[in-house]
Amino acid sequence: MATEIAAKVEAFVREVVAPYERDPRCGAHGPSDALVAEMRDKARAAGVLTPHILADGTHLHHRDVAIVLRAAGLSPLGPVAVNVAAPDEGNMYLLGKRATSEQKARFLDPLIAGEARSAFFMTEPAEEGGAGSDPSMMKTTARRDGNHWVVDGRKAFITGAEGARVGIVMARADEGATMFLVDLPDPAIRIERVLDTIDSSMPGGHAVVAIENLRIPADQMLGNPGEGFQLAQVRLAPARLTHCMRWLGACTRAHEIATNYANRRRAFGKALIDHEGVGFMLAENLIDLKQAELMIDWCAGVLDAGELGTAESSMAKVAVSEALMRIADRCVQVMGGTGVTGDTIVEQVFREVRAFRIYDGPTEVHKWSLAKKVKRDWKAAQEKH
Repeated sequence: MATEIAAKVEAFVREVVAPYERDPRCGAHGPSDALVAEMRDKARAAGVLTPHILADGTHLHHRDVAIVLRAAGLSPLGPVAVNVAAPDEGNMYLLGKRATSEQKARFLDPLIAGEARSAFFMTEPAEEGGAGSDPSMMKTTARRDGNHWVVDGRKAFITGAEGARVGIVMARADEGATMFLVDLPDPAIRIERVLDTIDSSMPGGHAVVAIENLRIPADQMLGNPGEGFQLAQVRLAPARLTHCMRWLGACTRAHEIATNYANRRRAFGKALIDHEGVGFMLAENLIDLKQAELMIDWCAGVLDAGELGTAESSMAKVAVSEALMRIADRCVQVMGGTGVTGDTIVEQVFREVRAFRIYDGPTEVHKWSLAKKVKRDWKAAQEKH
């Protein structure tokens, strides 16, 4: 089934979505909401909207999701068009796992239908010492007030906040980190500015947000007070991995474009690909593409087995993001001057993947976390002897 779904998604992305890549409605802060709606209408008509969630509400296995999302990622616009983009895909997964039936009807169903976008409010401004790679530094507060909670704080790098209709807000209550579901827009959540970043594929861009006296009914809490980090773990590993899946698709397409260029372009009496320096770069791309695919499949198998996959997803995120960076860089290099222009998506893929090495945890943070695991495992082994 997943192979058939992926084939339909790939055909749609290549034939319908790719021509939109030069649409003037694709701006520095992502495609406009009008463009998103137009593409999703076509995806809905083609039967490929939200393809990872079946008509009966069941979610494809992670290994199957990998096949589908790689197909969606063949264009930077593909995940948005078929409704598998971040942060919506990760938010749908979390709500599908932990929201109440009432919360699902109100907040999840519009996301699955592609009628609304969402935002995940966790990261905070670094200059204020707020939560980033270390979520325990969270400064946004939540306090009880009768049958409501009142949230105050500032958030940063909130993807898609501008134009989102569903928000998941994380704040620090007396019991610990806590998540809330909110309808957007809300006058208590004010976008201060949308940051200018090197990536440009996500609608709404990445915003700095002020939250002032945000009143949330108690029944809009996700889970229980103090369960915020536990809920984040449910979302974390799958969301890391789906990032890898989508950008693997983008780098697959970039490699196709660079390969076509190297075979058609001639220099010094022969096709570029016949020059060893160029041919070897494309050969190395094949190796990195396959290694990334296998790493994703391995981690997806761990998640399908019912494990949290925290360490495995860290390993996959590091290995895949670094491999994709090498691939994108080689594609630019192979294409020379053309590679740094907007004439193809290669230049954009390079920018997007560079940002991906930071988003969902920088490489160094994941390595540090894995090093702590190495130490824990070593200590545990010593105690057994």
